[in-house]
Amino acid sequence: MTISAYRWMMTAVGEPMVRDTFEVPKPGAGEVVVEVAGCGVCHTDLGYYYDGVRTNHALPLTLGHEISGRVVAAGPDAEGMLGKAVIVPAVIPCGKCDLCKRGKGTICKAQKMPGNDIQGGFASHITVPVFGLCPVDEGRLAKAGLALADVSVVADAVTTPYQAVIQTDLRPGTLAVVIGVGGVGGYCAQMAKAFGATVVAIDVDPVKLEAMNGIAAFTINAREVPAKDMKKVIGGFAKESGLPGTEWTIFECSGTAAGQTTAWGLLVHGATLAVVGFTMDKVEVRLSNLMAFHARAMGNWGCPPEYYPATLDLVLDGKVELKKFVEQHPLEEINRVFADVHSHKLKRRAILVP
Repeated sequence: MTISAYRWMMTAVGEPMVRDTFEVPKPGAGEVVVEVAGCGVCHTDLGYYYDGVRTNHALPLTLGHEISGRVVAAGPDAEGMLGKAVIVPAVIPCGKCDLCKRGKGTICKAQKMPGNDIQGGFASHITVPVFGLCPVDEGRLAKAGLALADVSVVADAVTTPYQAVIQTDLRPGTLAVVIGVGGVGGYCAQMAKAFGATVVAIDVDPVKLEAMNGIAAFTINAREVPAKDMKKVIGGFAKESGLPGTEWTIFECSGTAAGQTTAWGLLVHGATLAVVGFTMDKVEVRLSNLMAFHARAMGNWGCPPEYYPATLDLVLDGKVELKKFVEQHPLEEINRVFADVHSHKLKRRAILVP
């Protein structure tokens, strides 16, 4: 069966994306064709489109790596997924190499990222490896009041902070500081709370801070508190709340130089700094602070597919709120939506729907 499809192609940095029609090839062994239900607009997409961050696949390229949809065609060894609603991992490891077998799929040398290594999800259809696809229980989805398009953001905005929380060994009764609570950071705050931590949210946008009501125990507008006073303010809150002044877990989710500088300045004894957001900007820090505070710093690239089902469970069980943090837009309006996201006109995660 031939599938007629379309996608929006990035041809050059900052140039309007153009609609392209194509015939979807028959999937090969271990491949499936997914009819896209929705694809989230991520900060990383903006980096490619506006800032000239290099993609591994040469332009023209369809961006988009937060994808949900339905499998409408399957190649050999993938037929079992035919007809299923799925989330496509933002980073798809090969599943066969030594790194993958040791649970390190996010640094698999043969990994494929839609919208970076292969054609992405701002399209009606996408061909991807079957490995790592996360099935979506549509009955539970409906009970949660969500559409299949809504859970597209699980592919990155929700699973990435899930992995960050897991690898920092976040424990109940500890303090988690989340810097930048729009998009990934908002879900990171929810994830930290779901794991039993007390959350401090920092941002420069009062609307985003207001959205943290009921999630963060304490919010700080970084425009109103000088950077040199930030640690003291949080320390005062920790003391009043009966929380330790040591071993804070700091999640830098803003993807800005200012946010990263703030995060570094919050290191306390035994702290863990998780760098979740990305920026091309450089910051100047004194690495010896890690030694002096006996602290640690780590990053995380995407999330291993094996963590997706547990992350999705948190969403479908209502422990991580999705609906009020996303909004759908027609895929045909991709150029307007990108501009609105870039100019911060949109306060919720945009999901483009074919």
